Amino acid sequence: MPRKRIVRRTPAAVPAALAGLHPVLAQVCANRKVQSRDELEHALGGLLPCATLAGMEGAVRLLADALDRQWRILIVGDFDADGATSTTLAVRALRMLGAEQVDFLVPNRFEYGYGLTPEIVAVAAERQPDLIVTVDNGISSLDGVRAAHARGIRVLVTDHHLPGAELPEAEAIVNPNQPGDRFPAKSLAGVGVIFYVMLALRAHLRESGWFERQGIGEPNLAQLLDLVALGTVADVVPLEYNNRILVAQGIARIRAGHACPGIAALMEIAGRRPERLVTADLGFAIGPRLNAAGRMHDMSLGIRCLLADDLPTARRLAAELDVLNKERRGTEEVMREQAFDILKRMHLETSDLPYGLCLYDPDWHEGVIGILASRVKDRVHRPVIVFTDSSDGLVKGSARSIPGLHIRDALDAVAAHHPGLLVKFGGHAMAAGLTIGAENLGTFREAFDAEVRRALNAEDLEGIILSDGRLEPAGVDEELAQTLRFALPWGQGFPEPVFDDVFAVVSRRVVGERHLKLVLRHPDHPKPFDAIAFNAVDDAPNAGELHVAYRVDLNEFNGRRSVQLIVEHLAPAESSLPVAG
Repeated sequence: MPRKRIVRRTPAAVPAALAGLHPVLAQVCANRKVQSRDELEHALGGLLPCATLAGMEGAVRLLADALDRQWRILIVGDFDADGATSTTLAVRALRMLGAEQVDFLVPNRFEYGYGLTPEIVAVAAERQPDLIVTVDNGISSLDGVRAAHARGIRVLVTDHHLPGAELPEAEAIVNPNQPGDRFPAKSLAGVGVIFYVMLALRAHLRESGWFERQGIGEPNLAQLLDLVALGTVADVVPLEYNNRILVAQGIARIRAGHACPGIAALMEIAGRRPERLVTADLGFAIGPRLNAAGRMHDMSLGIRCLLADDLPTARRLAAELDVLNKERRGTEEVMREQAFDILKRMHLETSDLPYGLCLYDPDWHEGVIGILASRVKDRVHRPVIVFTDSSDGLVKGSARSIPGLHIRDALDAVAAHHPGLLVKFGGHAMAAGLTIGAENLGTFREAFDAEVRRALNAEDLEGIILSDGRLEPAGVDEELAQTLRFALPWGQGFPEPVFDDVFAVVSRRVVGERHLKLVLRHPDHPKPFDAIAFNAVDDAPNAGELHVAYRVDLNEFNGRRSVQLIVEHLAPAESSLPVAG
């Protein structure tokens, strides 16, 4: 497997505006190009205005007509956490704004696949909607929009995925990534897009006197920010400043005890305390339980949990989601072992793995191949697509990429060089989905590998752990852990601080089958550090001294708190020297 290197960032000059912060936090912020204290405040007033989103005026007009005429509105979502939170937010917001007939429909991935397809439009038509609003999908649904129009149904598309060469002929489209859009924050998640639409709609209704005419109070849409935070983090979109505001505000509401019952119940069953919630909890504890519904069964279950108005109902639905998540983990474990066995055979038979790696098994679970692609990508540090059988002679693939390769653009290039090879595809820079004919799998493997080789070189396939440098061991204490944990919403594109140093191994033991519990001692500090390396049993070197890349965290056990190092990478001390980057 490829060797990883710990690379230290070249320390950035700390702006005078960051004076007064904990010095470690100030340096970390400077390393992430934070220039002022304003960027740490995350006030709602700092959000970019709605008006620069292309198509917003038409979308608001359409929705205002729908409210005025009390049209039947059907929200059509996606079957992941972003889609579930987007759907929930749209339903809740429209009801708060005075809509009386709002319902939702989310395609079952195993029956209908992704997006507003003609088949899902036929199902939607049974409910006789006057307007379909897509959330987190629709930008590639050319045939679906045509099918809706053929049935006399209007369509509003809200999405954030990259569009193809042609846009659907919807009544309105709001997508920061559509051609001509001037909205600067292109990384909005689907839930962020529909939140912006609802903000603009509320402003229009306020100006038109709608609330007075209806005799209802103007709703506080900020109470929906817990959904925005969850969907944004779970979809792993880059946390540029605008997204950090949305996430920070949502987390603040959750910490203050104002989460919706569904999120509160999911936190309970995941063993997370609201007042100590951080972005990692949304991404690794709450999001996976919500996603389990779409992966293993039907995302309607997850949406019903988020729509629940009381805690007992939400707890019952969260318990069902937890069962599905345990089933997902068991399925994933089996698939991962099978995939790693394939990798071992490939590595023995060839001098090098393909640059763009495709793995296939006809029996792999379609709802779990995305997670498997991510696990394999993390292990081999190269773009990975995992395929499994679908229906009618087709195979479905889920792709994950690494920095330097925009995976959706790579698939677009393959499609351009090999017309007809891809039945359909779509996605983001780091994740995508595709469908091809089973007989074309071999051709696609070669074409994908060739495209990746055009974009990446051998150095790009070497895993890099970016470190913010060495910490003085005496300063690694509870105050620092608390400061780093709660100061900012860390995540994709705005990574949580990682540090590195050489430690002596005092003891090690396996916990939870795959995790490594360590006691580490630094030569310049008398007290040893507790550390844990997740999923590291297979790869951890058995050496007396280790070069460790780590995050500083707090461990809470039996009411006591202590510093714990969360290990990102372990290497023998003599073989892994940091390089300024």
